[in-house]
Amino acid sequence: MNLTKASMGIALPLYTLILFLLSISFNHVGHRNLVSADEALIQSECHNADNPATCIRCVKSDPRGESADKVGIATIVLSCLIHSAEVQSANMIDLTKYDFEEDVKQMLLNCATGFFEAQINLTNATDLLMNKDYNGTNSLVKQALVQEVKCRRALENRHVTHAAMVYDMRGYEELSNAAMRIVDRF
Repeated sequence: MNLTKASMGIALPLYTLILFLLSISFNHVGHRNLVSADEALIQSECHNADNPATCIRCVKSDPRGESADKVGIATIVLSCLIHSAEVQSANMIDLTKYDFEEDVKQMLLNCATGFFEAQINLTNATDLLMNKDYNGTNSLVKQALVQEVKCRRALENRHVTHAAMVYDMRGYEELSNAAMRIVDRF
């Protein structure tokens, strides 16, 4: 019984020492406090956008945001843009089912096509980002943004807009701005 107590007496402090060393080593060997460090990084990366709240909301909506680095944050923003372009393309197609003049229906189809092309550009921009071609990334994001701006202006000129549509398009513009500004800082 004395041997067991002696063994436990040695094992307990050794176990405590190992836990202590492991706990401090994770704070000094390139690991970071994911909650506060990532929140700070998200704030920092999104801060330079015209509307940081839209960027922050996008990044926080993605599970990868909790552990994303700078490139990861840019990738998440591009993913939000791709999703937005997909939704807006589908919405434009749905609007053609309503009782509009043929030229308005054609304009809506052109917008849908533009958003589809934007999806392709944004997917390619993501690939360029992964390959560290930051100028190419921003060029494709800008091309995708031009598609949205042309569509929005055409819709506004024909008074074919409603609050939800305008809100979604503004969000798309804000995310495009955020993506380009984040990539500019690489």
